[in-house]
Amino acid sequence: MDPAEVTNVARRRSGWSGVAGVAVALGFTELFASFSTSVPSAISSIGTFVVDHSPPWLKSFAISAFGTADKAVLAISIVIVALIIGWFVGKASATNPAPMIFAFGVAAVIGIAAQLTQAEAEPALVISSTLISVGLGCATWYGITMWTRPFERDITDGDVGDLGRRRLMVGLAGAAAVSVVTISVGRARLRSRAEAQRAALDLPSPVESQPDPTSVNDFGLESLSPIVVGTATFYRIDTALVVPTIDPEEWTLKVTGMVDREVELSYQDLNEMPLIERYVTLSCVSNEVGDGLVGNALWTGIPLRDILDMAGVRSGADQIVGRSVDGWTSGFPTELAYDGRDALLAIGMNRDVLPANHGFPARIVVPGLYGYVSATKWLTEIELTTWDAFDGYWIPRGWSKEGPIKTQSRIDRPKGRSSVAAGDYAIAGVAWAPNVGIAGVEVQVDDEAWTAAELSVPLSDDAWVQWRFDANLDPGDHVVRVRATDTTGETQGEARVGVRPNGAEGWHTVEFSVS
Repeated sequence: MDPAEVTNVARRRSGWSGVAGVAVALGFTELFASFSTSVPSAISSIGTFVVDHSPPWLKSFAISAFGTADKAVLAISIVIVALIIGWFVGKASATNPAPMIFAFGVAAVIGIAAQLTQAEAEPALVISSTLISVGLGCATWYGITMWTRPFERDITDGDVGDLGRRRLMVGLAGAAAVSVVTISVGRARLRSRAEAQRAALDLPSPVESQPDPTSVNDFGLESLSPIVVGTATFYRIDTALVVPTIDPEEWTLKVTGMVDREVELSYQDLNEMPLIERYVTLSCVSNEVGDGLVGNALWTGIPLRDILDMAGVRSGADQIVGRSVDGWTSGFPTELAYDGRDALLAIGMNRDVLPANHGFPARIVVPGLYGYVSATKWLTEIELTTWDAFDGYWIPRGWSKEGPIKTQSRIDRPKGRSSVAAGDYAIAGVAWAPNVGIAGVEVQVDDEAWTAAELSVPLSDDAWVQWRFDANLDPGDHVVRVRATDTTGETQGEARVGVRPNGAEGWHTVEFSVS
């Protein structure tokens, strides 16, 4: 056997051993994170750093391309990049362990630094758990490399032999099993802990209830978005790769800044305050025309103005800043808590305790504002300040400081490029203009005149409405367009405008065929 080939075999096996070592290290970091809230997930912490320092165009692309799966894609990408690095560094360390030892050391520093940026991180626990994880990963690489390297006795008949290959497969399988088990157990423990705490809670009865929707509010057509979106299918867009696990018995909400007296409220305090229900449609500013990053739900909470009045807002405090436990921030004008709209400190969604992935234990809901300037989840602090003194998370990243939701409409049926049967067909969709309401929706089929659609009875001015247009369709290819007019008289314009910097505009248009 050519010595060069033996060296190449050793390098390849060491590369695969490097992949195994990285996988084991990542798995144990996730497992350790599940045992204490003071040890953030290394993968999510690195992901948060990547999100915070990525250019705005890249974030917009991720949301547009992957929607609510953007966090999973980022987490998987981090793991894949780490495994690829493990492969190349492992190959370089076949005859000299220094590169791999150095790489694991750098990885430990990066992981620790990223974790320590999280507010809940305890340095001693973070450092010790990360060093143990990295040590186990390095040991895995070294052990598999030494166990599988081609010895002279393993080289027969011009081949490097089967013994090393079999050992490599066993080692990789073992490392993969350890990695899958540790990551799965870690994530499962995090979910079960949060779910157990939330399951033990009951949402108090509100002093102001909203009626349930009836057939006048919801047409009940197939493929038409329901007037109230179920909690499980409600869109989620935020910067948290891992949903924060919050103990409601330890959590508090502080009202600080330009106030007469700082206020600190427990979760129990909020449950004992008078609660109200409100139907409110929320939308992400990254929602392209016709997309699904929008939904209507029934929110239960305390009027935000009641919380502010407890602290006493000082003159000149014209911005409300919401701060999340994961460090995310938003800001909107103080006057919007007092202008008649029902801005809420929400603790319930669709008559259940607020879900963890939608902000448990409390979040802000402000009708008429995009989420990036108002909808702080996992809220831990409300700060009163001036408009010029602070910019929320997304503002320095190229988005407008004011984010009123634009009047929008969407076609839900027929779907684009679909085929429907000839004859009578109900074209339908939803339209929204939170805080002002929808006055009318018009539909255009092909080049025919714009015609008014039938509207469902609105649940509130803050909630979207359904619309339907009964058409008689001939066989062939067709195009349908929709536009909405709100109660201020503003009608959607035709020109397409992208989501940056303050939301998309344009008519939703669907092409379909009739047979």
